[in-house]
Amino acid sequence: MLREFVMQLVRDLDLGAFAPWVLALVSFVNVLAILTLAWAGSYVLRRVISLFHQRLIEKAEGPEERRRLETLQRVFRYIATVVISVVTIMLVLAEVGISIAPILATAGVVGLAVGFGAQSLVKDYFTGFVMLIENQIRVGDIVEISGKSGLVEELTLRYVRLRDYEGAVHFVPNGTIATVTNRSRLFAYAVMDIGVAYKEDVDRVYSVMRRCAASLRDDPLLGPKILDELEIAGVDQWADSAVVIRCRIKTVALEQAGVRREFLRRLKRSFDEEMIEIPFPHRTVYTVPAALPAQHPETKG
Repeated sequence: MLREFVMQLVRDLDLGAFAPWVLALVSFVNVLAILTLAWAGSYVLRRVISLFHQRLIEKAEGPEERRRLETLQRVFRYIATVVISVVTIMLVLAEVGISIAPILATAGVVGLAVGFGAQSLVKDYFTGFVMLIENQIRVGDIVEISGKSGLVEELTLRYVRLRDYEGAVHFVPNGTIATVTNRSRLFAYAVMDIGVAYKEDVDRVYSVMRRCAASLRDDPLLGPKILDELEIAGVDQWADSAVVIRCRIKTVALEQAGVRREFLRRLKRSFDEEMIEIPFPHRTVYTVPAALPAQHPETKG
């Protein structure tokens, strides 16, 4: 509409010699306006998403829900950026005189051809979208996927970025994820196998373990991380040199490792104080005296 108005104005003023320059100036102004509107739209959309995210964060029931909202915010901002960028490029091309209809047709054919060769990429995006909708993984979770374990640092529609205990970073394509083991949901268990010598009284060992767990719950730092009393499953097996007792402590999600280490440290000290033997593999060597050399008959007295 602006172009038609300017051309009519050029004809009314009899400025035909300047028409090409005027049209170029109009196109430049239109492109500048499109880019400005795209930037403004992107800013407003990001602002709206952030405000909406803040409202939901205030109503979130716990840290798990907050992590899920953080992940969704990142994905929606990414999608909004892509959509605005594509629309802006199409409008700019149309304004400079490049017809987008052939481009769209070509893109459709190329997209169909590429689709057959990039099925794994399409699968990555589809699986990533499903995982987000079903709330399977969130940023900050400790998960095990595709044989890799670690902390989820980034979650996109394309891949999941994990950092393991050694600090190594793993990029796992979403399309390769068949099973998700999430260790960060609501609660966890610190599972331990305690080995004691066969000569020890098992009931006495149970009592020491419970006292140690009770002292752990009274700790001002670790107490809030423990959700229940020590649960002793009982004698799990008779090993070669130990009676193995299985137990577990219910903890807040992601805190099971720290609780487990501290419990084992305190239990070792308690076993030492109570003179309860913690067996370890050992070996007994028996020596056989060497046989005396046989005497020759002629040497006999």
